Amino acid sequence: MGELEDFIKNYEDVTKYGLDAADERMMIDQQDECVFCWTTADGSSMAVIMSYLEKDGKFWLTASSQRKRIPAIRRDPRVAIVITSTGAPLGKNKTVTYKGTARVLDDRETKDWFYPALAERIMKKFGQERVDLFAKFLDSPRRVIIEVTPGLRVGYDGSKMGAATQRSVEAGAAWQ
Repeated sequence: MGELEDFIKNYEDVTKYGLDAADERMMIDQQDECVFCWTTADGSSMAVIMSYLEKDGKFWLTASSQRKRIPAIRRDPRVAIVITSTGAPLGKNKTVTYKGTARVLDDRETKDWFYPALAERIMKKFGQERVDLFAKFLDSPRRVIIEVTPGLRVGYDGSKMGAATQRSVEAGAAWQ
């Protein structure tokens, strides 16, 4: 560093502040909620916060089948998931977004592994009795599982932008 062109003067291009793979993995492991996005029948975008489980490179979520997102996914499987570091031990200002495709599953085999796994992820801090109860409550007649296969990934690390800003301010480059 040191060359004037190494310093920033604005935030027009933040693509150079990508999220490192290790931080992405830590964030996925530390968080248990994401923003799940889909498209409504009229073409509008919609989103909701949902609990998730990541397994085998896919994201797994659940909802009752009467929720509007379920027929929307069946109509158009293109979805997005956004995970942030806010509230996690990793700290704030980190995020990753995945464009992906979703499938709605309601087979017994998937439910048998997924409900206990999600309950463990979300409720383990409250003890095994609470984990078991949560898994039992999840297993309701209309509940389905959403499997998301991620595609395009966009990661961002605001701490990198903050450090670049600080270097530029200290060098006086931000005002040149």
